[in-house]
Amino acid sequence: MNKKERFMAFLQNKPVDRAPIAFFHHFTRNDEWFKGLVNPEIFEKNINGHKKARDVFDPDVIKVMNDSLMIMMVDVSMVKESKDLRDIVPPAKDSAWMQKTKELTLRALDFYKDSEAPKYATGFSPFMVLRASFSASPAHMKDYRENMIKWVQEDPDSFLFALDKIADTIMELNTMLVKECGAEGIYFSVNNQSHFFPDDLYLKYVVPSDKKVIAHANTLSDINLLHICGYAGKANNLKLFKDYDIAGFNWAVHAEGVSLSEGKKLFGGKPVFGGFEQDTVIYTGTREEVEEFTYKILDEAGQTGIMIGCDCTVPHDIDDNRLEWVRQACVKYAENKK
Repeated sequence: MNKKERFMAFLQNKPVDRAPIAFFHHFTRNDEWFKGLVNPEIFEKNINGHKKARDVFDPDVIKVMNDSLMIMMVDVSMVKESKDLRDIVPPAKDSAWMQKTKELTLRALDFYKDSEAPKYATGFSPFMVLRASFSASPAHMKDYRENMIKWVQEDPDSFLFALDKIADTIMELNTMLVKECGAEGIYFSVNNQSHFFPDDLYLKYVVPSDKKVIAHANTLSDINLLHICGYAGKANNLKLFKDYDIAGFNWAVHAEGVSLSEGKKLFGGKPVFGGFEQDTVIYTGTREEVEEFTYKILDEAGQTGIMIGCDCTVPHDIDDNRLEWVRQACVKYAENKK
């Protein structure tokens, strides 16, 4: 099987010659994230990191990592009370952030133009956009969680209006990423880590905007993936996302305490991926330890509808040769199971 055939078999819960793998890491340091608009060196480092990584490891699944731009930000400085949420204005398509995102995606994907591996662009939910914008705002960063909960309770219509407006812009962004940049699918990131919102509020007021973005993404591609972002003990209630209409699911197996096989049942038998914690065995273990851990994952979950990956991104400075260790372990495992 080539990479595309293997990946599509994974998504269709069909037998594979060996399990595909999907590991992603940022190409800049954490303190360089979001700074691509003001620092050209960081922007270029972000783009060129894709090429340097591929020179070492040719991935089974390609995902553009947009570290230097990251989550779309909206100006929330005017928000003093709940009704002000209606005044939020997401970036227009001709804004600097949108245009630099287009440039980054086009240039990064150019490094993979000869690869048959599926190509993804990174996306974030409207709720994550709103949270990130408040958390980065000097006027809100100290008490934004409490305020967001208060605002949605006292004026749900304004809160929903803001999320809906952000969702519309994300949909426009996703259209650009697929139709103009060459991405084949959206890797859609959501989270409600550590019960940021009470579950009942999340289900009632956040899930609809997630589903709106996913439904639109599904008109662009049928291979979109959901990343339920958790790490380092920051867990989510996976049941919040169990009926999302998307091709495959990833979550933090270690933070959530939910194995791949357990999660596969929760998500109705849909394809799932993950298994490694991001900064332990995959980052520091010997080749033998990495191989043994890969076998452990496959013993637990099987090889059908399973892709090996990580709870979240692996460290940006990981030796990409380690990812080949996992791939070769998958090859060996499949051969031994024949």
